[in-house]
Parts: sequence; C-alpha cells; structure tokens
Amino acid sequence: MHRHIEWDDPGKQSVLANFANDPDARVETGPGDILSARYQRHVIRVKVEAYRKDDAVSIGKVVAIINPQGQRLEHVSKLTLGDYVRLPDEKRAFEPQFEDEEEKD
Repeated sequence: MHRHIEWDDPGKQSVLANFANDPDARVETGPGDILSARYQRHVIRVKVEAYRKDDAVSIGKVVAIINPQGQRLEHVSKLTLGDYVRLPDEKRAFEPQFEDEEEKD
C-alpha cells in the first residue's frame, strides 16, 4: 500500500513542462529510476518500482528526504524513508543545486 502525498507544485523546476516542447527528449520512466519531487519544500527522491502509463504515475519507495539546506532527513511530516508513494509525472521536479559543504570553507 502506498502513502497518499499532496506533492508541491514544481513550478519552474517541472520536468514535464521542460520537455513539453521537445517530446523526443523525454525518456520513459521505469523500474530502478530515481525521480525527484517536492513535498513541503523538501526534495523527495523516489526509486521507481512500477510505472502506470495509463495515468502517468510512478510508484516507488522514498529513498531520500532532503531539506532546503541540503541536509538529509529520516522523515518530514507524515512521509518517512522507505514509504511507498505514487508520483504523478506532473509533480516531478529537477534537483536543486545545494551548496557543497566543502565549498563553504
């Protein structure tokens, strides 16, 4: 069973919107792929186990939760590492650029 998540709107970081004008650049999602989305301003990475073409949804396990400062967490709100979720294509987002800790020094 999967956990129902109200994903954040990806806005300018939308993968779907980015490839809307170039459908040939889109790559089909499949098992083993790692996708990203936003949930309560955190980056959530999902490892795909199945893809449903009919409703354009990936189903998989949460493998990373990263806060806006780039730190990895075990959970955020009701979402925890290892939870199974459904991630619609329209909610997929590109990864943000986190500042590298080594570059701060």
